[in-house]
Formats: sequence, C-alpha cells, structure tokens
Amino acid sequence: MKQAALVFLLVASALARAEPIGSVDTAFKLIGPDHKVVVDAHDDPKVQGVTCYVSRAKAGGIKGAIGLAEDKAEASIACRQVGPITISQALPRQEEVFNERISLVFKRLRIVRMVDASRNTLVYLTYSDRLIDGSPQNSVTAVPVGRETPIPIKK
Repeated sequence: MKQAALVFLLVASALARAEPIGSVDTAFKLIGPDHKVVVDAHDDPKVQGVTCYVSRAKAGGIKGAIGLAEDKAEASIACRQVGPITISQALPRQEEVFNERISLVFKRLRIVRMVDASRNTLVYLTYSDRLIDGSPQNSVTAVPVGRETPIPIKK
C-alpha cells in the first residue's frame, strides 16, 4: 500500500512539474541571486500535444536565495500545439491544470484550462491569488483544436 502511494505521488509530481526553459537578469543584487524573469514550460497533463510557456518575475537577493521573497503577481502565458493533440478523457469546462507557490505561504501562481466548445478551442488563463487579497493581473491564451478532434466535455 505504501509503495502504491509513493508511486502515485511521484507520478503526480512529475505531471505537475514545470520545466525551466531560461531566464534573464533584471536587477543586480550584490548578495544573493539577481532578480530575474524566468520562463517555464508546463505540459497540459490531460491534453497531449499542448504546452504552456509562462514567464514571471522571480525575486533575488538574500530573501530570494532562501525562499522568503514574495514574487510579483505578474505573469504572461502562451500555450501552443507542440505535437498531435490527443485528449484521452472528457475535460471539465474549467479546471486548474497547474499551480506553484510564489511566496513562502500565501501566494500561488495558477494556470486554468477552459473549454470553448462552440469554437473547439482550449483557453488557458494564468493569474496569482493570495489568501487574503489576490491580484487581478492575468494573461490568457488559446489553442484551437482541429474540427477532426472534437473536445470531449465532462457532463
């Protein structure tokens, strides 16, 4: 039983992991890493052939080095078809596909997939939220799916 739980956790963490693509420095910090803009790739775990690229600010300095800095609530997203699109199971009309902590406790970066059934398109939204006060800053992108591949919707 413990082995099955461990395998499940490993598979789940592998699906939800962001793959770092690159970064650029935006401000020099004498002690600790510089402030950066990082770009990560997120494969949609339920839609094979779609990858979302998210850029966001990452705080440096001493607090950034030890994980205490709070990153800005600004992100940009671009999702693209990177191979044949395969949808193996019905999708809910709206579902969070990824989230990542961007402050010590209270702030998360989220990616939500929405299905625009009438246009056979997957819409991806990124935003951040905070326990008490979230940010309205967001970014949206869409991936049209060919009519030969109808998007199955969970009822």
